[in-house]
Amino acid sequence: MEAALPLHKPSVRATGDSLVIESLVVADATAAQIVRDAEDPAARVCDAIEIGARVLDREDVGAQAEYVKAEFDKLNGEMGQRTRELADGFASEFAKLFDADSGALVKELEKHFSDGSTEGVPHKVKQALAEARAAMREDILKQFTSGDAQNPLADFKQSTARVLDEAGRRQSQQLQAVAERLTTMQVELQALRDEKEKLEEVATERERGTAKGRDYEEEVAAALDAIAAAQGDDCDAVGDIAGESGKTGDVVVAIEACKGPPRGHIVFEAKDSRLTKPKAFEVLDRALQQRGASFSVLVVPTEEELPANTRALREYNGDKLMVPWSPGDESPVALELAYTLARARVLMDAGDAEDIDVAAIRELTERAVQTLGSAKSIKSQLTNATNGISKARDLLETLETQVRSYLTQIETAAAGQASLIE
Repeated sequence: MEAALPLHKPSVRATGDSLVIESLVVADATAAQIVRDAEDPAARVCDAIEIGARVLDREDVGAQAEYVKAEFDKLNGEMGQRTRELADGFASEFAKLFDADSGALVKELEKHFSDGSTEGVPHKVKQALAEARAAMREDILKQFTSGDAQNPLADFKQSTARVLDEAGRRQSQQLQAVAERLTTMQVELQALRDEKEKLEEVATERERGTAKGRDYEEEVAAALDAIAAAQGDDCDAVGDIAGESGKTGDVVVAIEACKGPPRGHIVFEAKDSRLTKPKAFEVLDRALQQRGASFSVLVVPTEEELPANTRALREYNGDKLMVPWSPGDESPVALELAYTLARARVLMDAGDAEDIDVAAIRELTERAVQTLGSAKSIKSQLTNATNGISKARDLLETLETQVRSYLTQIETAAAGQASLIE
């Protein structure tokens, strides 16, 4: 776009936000054509100026941005170069100080803290500790060997010597007392051994019956047969023989059957295991029914095997009682008492009550039960005596071990060493 030579000097002024143009000729065909085609030429000229102004403003801003970018790239390059130079310098100085092979600081640290350096701190610390230990040993040795009254351990050594002497005297007295006690216990132990041998002989005789291979039922039958023979009664072992409706009941006694017709029957059931009370009553009732007896007796080896909440030789329901008896018992008195009570009950129920003193029988029964209790107490004492023999043997072994400990302590004290005194 070219400007024609104006007739008058053109004037262009900017007033506030407005632009005043006078005598300005624009020689541009495109601009002239746009103005000619416009309905409002003045408005079209204003639009052209405004649009052109904005285009020029954007071009100026872009030129400034390019300049700033160029300046920043230049500065960035200079800063990068400076940074690299500083980093290289710092790395060089760091290597001089901290290099593992030639660093000055590493060499100084190795000089002062290396184990192999005589000027190092570990070497000096070890040397100082060795000197301190040596001085401490010398001081302690002087305190334990010096008899000077100024020595703080002098009183301790004297009191220790007195205590050891007194302990030795007490130990000697204790050993003498132990020796005397051992002599007395040896005599007592020999007496207990003799008593134990006698009890073992009795136990051997007691168990001779079971050693023949007979079971508990057979032992009970044999004992009842001996009792029945003395009474003139008949005794039969019927455990393997069926009764009216079964085989419950091991032994049946026919009272006075050796003299004539039996006056009644007693059935005995032998059990070597514990039954409950209801089960025991059921077994005895079944034995009464199957063996046609009037009274039943349950025989068990020990009182511990009696049914719970029952007592030995106590009558239940008027037709049954229970008794503990073992083949090893020296006397079958408990079984004899149960036999006699059952026999008396059957005879009373047989219809001869007019000739029988029931009150006397009850009184005698109570006395017999009480006397049997005393006999069991004596038997328990014999059992305790047997156990006492075993305890005495254990006590003797303990005392012998203690004596050996005392002897060891005496030997230790005699060798000049400290002894342990209990």
